[in-house]
Amino acid sequence: MGLLAWVMLGLALWHYTIWLPDRFWGGIVGALLFSIVGSVIAGIVIFAVAHHGLAIPGRHDTHVSTVLYAIPGSILGMLAGYMIGASRERGTRRA
Repeated sequence: MGLLAWVMLGLALWHYTIWLPDRFWGGIVGALLFSIVGSVIAGIVIFAVAHHGLAIPGRHDTHVSTVLYAIPGSILGMLAGYMIGASRERGTRRA
């Protein structure tokens, strides 16, 4: 259940990329993938650190704080996709 919550939060934050210039690596779909992968990785890592073990929380272990673990990963994932896309765009302009 925690994994589903992390994916949904990554998807929710991805919707705000419409306000940014489309320089993501892979376009808007790339931004979606970076957001979801980032949120899942951050959720797993932060949950593992907080609960002293690598696991995906089940239905009874998922709380609001568990869902919020995905926010930094989603933002960092989208930032990585944006930086890669922007640097590739700059590289093609110079050629």
